Amino acid sequence: MKQTYYMFSNGTIKRKDNTLELYKEDGMRTSIPIERVDDIYIFSEMTFNTKLIDFLSQYNVCIHFFNYYEYYSGTFYPRERLVSGKLLVSQVQHYENMDKRMVIAKRIIDAATYNIYRNIRYYNKRGKELEEYMKQINSLRSGIATTNKIEELMGIEGSIRKIYYSAWNIIVNQDINFEKRVRRPPNNMINSLISFLNSMVYTKTLGEIYKTQLNPTISYLHQPGTKRFSLSLDIAEIFKPLIADRLIFTLLNKNMITEDDFEENQYYLTAKPKSLKKIIEEFDKRMKTTIKHRSLNKHVSYQYLIRVELYKLIKHLLEEKEYDPFKIWW
Repeated sequence: MKQTYYMFSNGTIKRKDNTLELYKEDGMRTSIPIERVDDIYIFSEMTFNTKLIDFLSQYNVCIHFFNYYEYYSGTFYPRERLVSGKLLVSQVQHYENMDKRMVIAKRIIDAATYNIYRNIRYYNKRGKELEEYMKQINSLRSGIATTNKIEELMGIEGSIRKIYYSAWNIIVNQDINFEKRVRRPPNNMINSLISFLNSMVYTKTLGEIYKTQLNPTISYLHQPGTKRFSLSLDIAEIFKPLIADRLIFTLLNKNMITEDDFEENQYYLTAKPKSLKKIIEEFDKRMKTTIKHRSLNKHVSYQYLIRVELYKLIKHLLEEKEYDPFKIWW
C-alpha cells in the first residue's frame, strides 16, 4: 500500500535500484521501496540530483517543499500521465463561459461555507453558545445564489470566514485571543496552525488532482495565474473545514498543542521541531480516517473523499452529471 513520507532531518536522498536511500546527517540510513511511495513532504535541507527527480517522475511521485519557517514553497509535479484533450477543452470552456464558471464557483462556495456552518453547529450542540454565529452565517449564505460575479462570491466567503474565526475563541478551550486571520506572516499560534494545515490540505488536493485527467491550473473560483495550481485552491476550500479546522480544534481542545509548542523568530511564529512532527502525525491520521460514504456505500478515507470530489467535477465538465460538492453530514 502506498503512503506519504515526511522528511524532517537534513540529509541526502539517492536512488539505489528501485529504492530510495535516505542518508541523514547523523549517519542513519533508511531504504524505501519506490512502489510504496505515494508522495513526499520535505521540511528540511535535502540534497538530491536530477537522476532522482527523473526516477520519481517515472513512478509519478510528487514532492512538496516547505521552507525553514514551515511555509509551503512549492511542488515538483511530474509530467502528467493521465491526459484527455476532451476534458481539457471542456475545462477551458467552463472557465471562459462566465455562466458556466459561476455555476461551479457558487457550488464550491456553497459547500465550503456549509461545512463551516456544520463545524459551528457541531460545537453548538455540545454546549458552546454559538447560535448567533450560526444565524449570521446562514444569512450571508442566502446571498450566494443571487451573486453574478466571482468577486461577490469571494466577498461573501470572506465575511463568513470573519464571523467563523471570531467564534474560535468560544470553540477552543484554550485562551487563544484569536482576533483576526493574519496570513503572511502568521502572528500567533492559531494563524500559524491555519496557514500550515491549509497548505497541507492544498498539497494533498494537488496530489489527488495528479491522479486524474484534470488540469490543475484551470480553476473557477480562484483566478488562474502563473506559478500556482489554482484548481487545488478551489477544491481545498471545500475540505479545509473538515480536515484542517477540525484537526486544529482537536489539537487545542485536547491540549495536544499549546503556545509552548511554538517559538518566535524574526518573521514568523513556528512550531518547534518535535511539535511539528506531532501535528503532521495527527494530520496523517486524519487523512487516513474513514467514513461510510452515502453514495458509494463503502468506507473511504478523507483523502479519497478529495478524489471522489474531482471525479464529480469531471462528470460535470463532461456534462454527464451536475456537480454536487461534498458537504459534511456528521
